[in-house]
Amino acid sequence: MPKKPNILFIMSDEHDPAVTGCYGDKLVQTPHLDELAAGGVTFDAAYCNSPLCVPSRLSFTAGKYVSRCGAWNNECRLPSDDYPSLPRLLTAAGYDALLCGKQHYDAAHRYGFTDLYPAANNHAHMNGRGTRRAPDDFTPDFDNWRGRAQHFHVGNRSAVLDHDRQVTEEVCRFLMHRDRGDKLFFLFLGYLAPHFPLIAPQPYAERYLGQVPLPNVPDGLLDRLPTNYKHLRAGFGLAEAEGDIVQTGRDMYWALTHWLDHHLGMILTVLRQSPAADNTIIIYTSDHGENKGDHGLWWKNCMYEHAARVPLIVNWPQRWSGGQRRTGVCSLVDMVQTLINLTGAHAGDDWEGDSLLPYLDDGTSPWKDFALSEYYGHNIASGYTMLRQGPWKYVYHARMDDHHPPEAELYDLATDPGEFGNLAGDATQAHRIKQMHAALVKQLGADPDENELRCRADFAKGYE
Repeated sequence: MPKKPNILFIMSDEHDPAVTGCYGDKLVQTPHLDELAAGGVTFDAAYCNSPLCVPSRLSFTAGKYVSRCGAWNNECRLPSDDYPSLPRLLTAAGYDALLCGKQHYDAAHRYGFTDLYPAANNHAHMNGRGTRRAPDDFTPDFDNWRGRAQHFHVGNRSAVLDHDRQVTEEVCRFLMHRDRGDKLFFLFLGYLAPHFPLIAPQPYAERYLGQVPLPNVPDGLLDRLPTNYKHLRAGFGLAEAEGDIVQTGRDMYWALTHWLDHHLGMILTVLRQSPAADNTIIIYTSDHGENKGDHGLWWKNCMYEHAARVPLIVNWPQRWSGGQRRTGVCSLVDMVQTLINLTGAHAGDDWEGDSLLPYLDDGTSPWKDFALSEYYGHNIASGYTMLRQGPWKYVYHARMDDHHPPEAELYDLATDPGEFGNLAGDATQAHRIKQMHAALVKQLGADPDENELRCRADFAKGYE
């Protein structure tokens, strides 16, 4: 068994794994991610614990579901600066816990990380507040869409591009100057790409212009969406998301993913030349995905595969041979427990997740095969929770008010990978829904309707 490794943990922002060569995309060029996969273990059914930046990242930091640590939306922070966290556990286990790039933390909190590069995205002042849309108010905010869509174009400068270039530079400098005798490091590398604005440099954009297929939105699908997803369409003004601008946005997303892969390649090249080359585990994932027009939605915020599923590649040839796949369902809190297990750290009994190490060591070993994700963010009338269990995905939309009962989604991904046929209204699935809802409540330790009420109360008072 190899000794404890250095950890290079790479988290991009808004990367739908479907737009990656090693996950089956034949158009996008991601040779470095494909190389990582070829030399490591790729997870086909990994999920974020919230399809929104701050909650997903705080959940990863704390090793808890978002409703368990109060990470409701993008205006939230953990309950205290000394809240138990992954970087603190790894520091206690002998690691330097270093942050380079985006984690979307409050300006006053790093939860045990030391900044390697003080990214601007970690300097917001969170107020803890949030809102709900009235259940029957579908007034569109077209300015929201227009404001974002104007940043779908070819270009060499943007907040994303500038930030990520600096991150690459700082990480490469760190790796080149790290001596073999230094402490082990846990380096969290936070890229922004391929998050909007969808601006990609010309050499990358020109490979995709007019080449990316348009989203598949079957006739009648938009009318069948759950109420909350109709609110997402209204709140983001997506009725205007059509025509050439959809093509351009998708082209730029593919190009920006290619650009990100190039920067990952630069870091991997430097790592191979560094003293840490022979004892560093590389983990690549994202905080959530991107809808890109699928199901009539953009950005993230929902529980469809494009938004809630994330890439997860684990590369450490000293322990695992390459080219392996794992099809069992897992989530990022499982990855947290894996790092704790791998490093000999110790977490409290109230942390979520299970270590993936036995499953990484032996793909035939028993695995729980489920994941849970929650969304309590913006542009919705109520929060919702997803349980993926085997091929089945169940989503519960909490009660909006006394006049609007809860709604549900149920998909069999084995027969309906596009998630176009909601089976929640099928009487033959009533027992399955009852079982999955009970499993969901057991995992959360609370009913989602109760969590929604707690969320609303927290939104109302903010950080007083």
